[in-house]
Amino acid sequence: MKITSSGSLGNVGKHLVKKLAAAGHTVTVISSGADRKSAIESLGARAAIGSINDAFFLKEAFSGADAVFAMTPPNMGGASAIEGTTNIGKAYATAIKEVGVSRVVMLSSVGADLPDGNGPIAGLHNIETLYNELQGVAVTFLRAGLFYTNFYNDVPLIKGLGIIGANYPATLALPLVHPEDIATAAAEELEKNPIGKNVRYIVSDVRTPADFAKVLGAAVGKTDLPWVEFTDEQSLQGMTQAGLPEEAAVLFTEMGAGFRSGKLQADFEKNGSPVTGKIRLQDFAKEFATNF
Repeated sequence: MKITSSGSLGNVGKHLVKKLAAAGHTVTVISSGADRKSAIESLGARAAIGSINDAFFLKEAFSGADAVFAMTPPNMGGASAIEGTTNIGKAYATAIKEVGVSRVVMLSSVGADLPDGNGPIAGLHNIETLYNELQGVAVTFLRAGLFYTNFYNDVPLIKGLGIIGANYPATLALPLVHPEDIATAAAEELEKNPIGKNVRYIVSDVRTPADFAKVLGAAVGKTDLPWVEFTDEQSLQGMTQAGLPEEAAVLFTEMGAGFRSGKLQADFEKNGSPVTGKIRLQDFAKEFATNF
């Protein structure tokens, strides 16, 4: 198969490209960085260097593809993050439609069934809506859990204050995922020939923040690492003081509040809380310790 993958060689992309190339597929990798070209080619793929905001560039990158892996990172650099992310999705949808791509696998998120109240995930909801409107295109929405790799953002807090936390309680069950498990699911879906629009949840483990603190703390030699539940105001203030743009901090605070209320994970739970990934929290803890 000829497959075009967006997301460059990021957390998911690097694993996906390796899997697809090893399976014998002809892979084109979209990247905005020309410095990634040699790394992409070293994996046996072709590099398409350009902007994912440019529908004309995307049409060239999608041309001749049997399937497309569509990954749209949150656009936190503009005046409106949700609008920016949605506009990227519009460019993807335009290119998919005009080139005639018939198979798309989109990286989405738990909580993308909701139009609002879910922070940056609202942009992914908008893109799912755009893709649902594509005629004659089989789309699988891979709704992923919270990335394990997001825990690296907590390293300064762990090292500086000896705590880990967010604006939700220690007892809340949350879906987590490893990027490699996402890549495995994406590769499986890209090789399928379904019809219509489908949702697949991809989650590696379901654990509580108390587990996060216990397992990750033990891995880095901090067996008494506590989970601290912040108020929304404390969460917002902490992120802005750490240098996150205010709009992004507001959105991530809203997302945390959405998990705290249970509404973001409600559809995942309604579908039986499926855990199909292989990499558990204890497995990731070993990686976390190595990079701590």
